[in-house]
Amino acid sequence: MIARPLSGAPDAGLRSQQCTKLVYTKIMRNVTFSADEELIDKARLRARVEKKTLNAVFREWLQRYAGNSTAAAEYEQLMRRLSHVQIDRKFTRDEMNSR
Repeated sequence: MIARPLSGAPDAGLRSQQCTKLVYTKIMRNVTFSADEELIDKARLRARVEKKTLNAVFREWLQRYAGNSTAAAEYEQLMRRLSHVQIDRKFTRDEMNSR
């Protein structure tokens, strides 16, 4: 959404400002945690690299931690899709570690 400043307002010289509006479809509760400042800074940097917010990353983690993740179901589905793959011999350690 683009907000245009009113004439005479302090920002009237700016062409436009971008505004972000967040809409949650569920009721959200605020939670406060304590953590090492350096750790939080590192986590924010990583989240920024992933083009996410720290809050979004935390919500993803909380969902997985609470057991609402579909990772196990996705793994089982992948194993069923690949069930036709058969090996005819046992690989050596060197073969398994070669890249």
